[in-house]
Amino acid sequence: MGPLSREAWAQLLGAFRASPSAFMAAPEGEDLGRDLLSDLRSEKLSEPTKVSMLALSLEYPAQLWPDAPAAEAAATSLLDTLVLLPPRPSALRRPLLLAATTALVTGGALGPTSGASLRLLPLLLGLASGGDLGRGFGPASEQRPLQATACECLRELESCQPGLLGGCLGLLRGLLGQEGPVAPVQPLSLLLALALRNTLVIQARAGASLQGLLTVRASPPGGGPWNWTLAQAGEAHLQPQAPSWPAAEEECRLSALEPSPEEARELRAAVAQLLDTSYLLTPVAQAQLLWLLGWALRGLRGQPPVLFKPQLVRLLSTAQLTLLHAVLALKAAFGEALFTAQDEALLLRRLTLAAQHPALPLPAHLFHLHCLLSFPENCPLGPAGEEAAPLLLEPQLCRGLLPHLLLDPMALLARLHLLCLLCAEDEQEEKGQAQSPCHYLQELLAGLQQRAALPGSPRALATLCFRASYLVARCLAGRHAVLTPLTHGLAQLYRARPALAPHFVDLLDRVAPELGELLRVVLRQEVVSRPGGGEALRWHLQMLARVADRDAQSATLAFLQAAAVHCSDWGLQQALLRVCRALLRAGVGGGLADLLQALARQLEDPDGRDHARLYYILLSHLSGPKLGVALGPSLAAPALTSLVAENQGFATALMVQEAPAPIRLSVGTQRAEGPVPVLQLQVEVLEPVYSLELRFRVEGHVYAPLGAVHVPCLCPGRPARPLLLPLQPRRPAPTQLDIRALYTRSTGLTCYTRLPPLPVKFADLFLPFPKPPGGASSGFFEELWDSCLPKGAESRLWCPLGPHGLEALVSRHLEPFVVVAQPPTSYHVAIRLPPDSALLLRLEAAQADGVPVVLRTDDWAVLPLAGDYLRGLSAAG
Repeated sequence: MGPLSREAWAQLLGAFRASPSAFMAAPEGEDLGRDLLSDLRSEKLSEPTKVSMLALSLEYPAQLWPDAPAAEAAATSLLDTLVLLPPRPSALRRPLLLAATTALVTGGALGPTSGASLRLLPLLLGLASGGDLGRGFGPASEQRPLQATACECLRELESCQPGLLGGCLGLLRGLLGQEGPVAPVQPLSLLLALALRNTLVIQARAGASLQGLLTVRASPPGGGPWNWTLAQAGEAHLQPQAPSWPAAEEECRLSALEPSPEEARELRAAVAQLLDTSYLLTPVAQAQLLWLLGWALRGLRGQPPVLFKPQLVRLLSTAQLTLLHAVLALKAAFGEALFTAQDEALLLRRLTLAAQHPALPLPAHLFHLHCLLSFPENCPLGPAGEEAAPLLLEPQLCRGLLPHLLLDPMALLARLHLLCLLCAEDEQEEKGQAQSPCHYLQELLAGLQQRAALPGSPRALATLCFRASYLVARCLAGRHAVLTPLTHGLAQLYRARPALAPHFVDLLDRVAPELGELLRVVLRQEVVSRPGGGEALRWHLQMLARVADRDAQSATLAFLQAAAVHCSDWGLQQALLRVCRALLRAGVGGGLADLLQALARQLEDPDGRDHARLYYILLSHLSGPKLGVALGPSLAAPALTSLVAENQGFATALMVQEAPAPIRLSVGTQRAEGPVPVLQLQVEVLEPVYSLELRFRVEGHVYAPLGAVHVPCLCPGRPARPLLLPLQPRRPAPTQLDIRALYTRSTGLTCYTRLPPLPVKFADLFLPFPKPPGGASSGFFEELWDSCLPKGAESRLWCPLGPHGLEALVSRHLEPFVVVAQPPTSYHVAIRLPPDSALLLRLEAAQADGVPVVLRTDDWAVLPLAGDYLRGLSAAG
């Protein structure tokens, strides 16, 4: 079939982007990658269309080339297309380089044995160094963008194979220091910094020196300057974009690297060279460069961070957030070794004043506040990880950062967090201090509570109030002068809006005991002091189920007795019973028994009466510890034997739970018989499994839908009969079965899990032809042989034999399909492939080391599968 038109490719790409997985599962998705590579060389398609096709390969390489052989073939084809481009300017060269690099990386084909890798690396290094690669790589005007793209591709390869370019450090340094037209500074600087950092880390792990890697400017003879040995020693993939510094263990490894005086001098020169050119980079690239160099030098013995000092003069006054973040990262890494107390005070003052600028966008404002909240101090007083305001941050300087009610919620919470840290450091007595931070904090919380208490106020205002209350309770857990008015203000808020009971319950679950106990007592008093009826009854019952305990039993029981009269529907009755359950667990006795007896008689709903009667029986017959166990969750079978509030156990029993697979499935020995191929599955379990249902799914339309397999019971250690799975291929081809299991555990829970996929091999589809009448086997085979042509195809190959010869190979793998046999040198094999194909083999004139095989089939698509199968037999012996 010829190349597709521009319109056809536009429709194809649109359909693929709409749903890549569904498109690849359809028949047209099988040849998408091959058609894309073929049509890239078509002269009928315009360059914009080809660029859009290459963009697809950059976005979805794993779908187009899912394994290493496919990725290797794709990269080779892309490089061939690049070489065949005419010398005129073309928009395809850079996308082709990127696509070839992406295919090798995502497909896992990058390595010393990959032919495409050994072609791509010299090409990229030659382009990056500005070498003359011939007229086929475009005019001179196109060389600089190509150099930048080549550097980006090399950086991607170095990121995926750390240490690969360790032998190119000297060459890259020479390129960066050249005068005149050189490669673009930014991509080359980032490439050199990444390669330098990876080499230092890997050599430190191996306990080796730099071995002159920083000074070698020429490629070693044979193999190029890339170091696959160093890349293999890199082990884990390092992430240069990760905004974190090496762990303490990694720092110890770096400190173990002791470069010689000459290597230390060259290392300082390389770092200084990169820093000197950093002002030519974009802010984002500068930040990444500083992070890479800081990562490389942090913990490295004999390399003082004073090399960064000249850059601080420029960066401390920057308005770029990325550079400001890089400065703070350097401060966190090197501390007082790089930043003096004056630098720290200047940085704090700059952050504080910038955060107060009225024209600052909200994201930038939040960034400055976050930097103040997590400011890396030179000499922090508290333990590591403790929140505290910076020592040099004066409260007078932060007056412009005090929160107020007109701010955006996120900005208000960030400023409130800073105010809480200032209150924690405030040593003045709050009483009588009208200008103290704690006094301002109390006024702010009161304003938030008043807004949330307004009738009909938005839910967002209430959420903001509770988030602020939680923040204050977490930061000022030991300051009773702040927590006491906060508690009373929250009680007033509940009095005004009982519908906020879920927010109060959530707050009680999250705050520390200092505030939680005080708030629980105040809220309980607020609830039991109300009449037992009204529209807010369900909110009062929900709150009381959380705060009820042994204290104030008489008031609580009196409220419940008054509320029982108004509990007419099922929901209110269940809420009332939840309060009774909480009192049971708290150990409340006599008065609760009378209440439960009354509820067992007067509740209208039979479920409520049964629960009340059950609670009364438990209270009457069980002591306190046993009662707590009976009402708590059971460790053995939580869904069936526990009395779980709100019927949670019953809901869990009715839901399908996802769990790790206790089932192991494998393919057993195949029996070539019957009208269709049948897969014999061996199943093992690690625990008893009941009502097992195995569901099978095949990607694409190569096979008809497969039916489920059911097993009543399986026990570990007990042999199970093989499971039979009939296959209905629409085309003879191997595939993989996606398997899901649905089963019941001994606890009664129904569980769902996904099992590892099972391969269906080409040989699993083999079926024998019906046996001909006695004496007609030779004529039957010849009829089949002649019927395959001319619509079929024929092929020949040499099949090496193991030490046991042809007879052993046939008896082990092909015996059910032998039609004519003249052992030990000649066999005629006829294999039926469903749905309606045939594969015929002539194995004749066998020799000691092999046998010539003639293959004939009526379906040409079977030939490559049959060839792979025979080669696999010879390799297996």
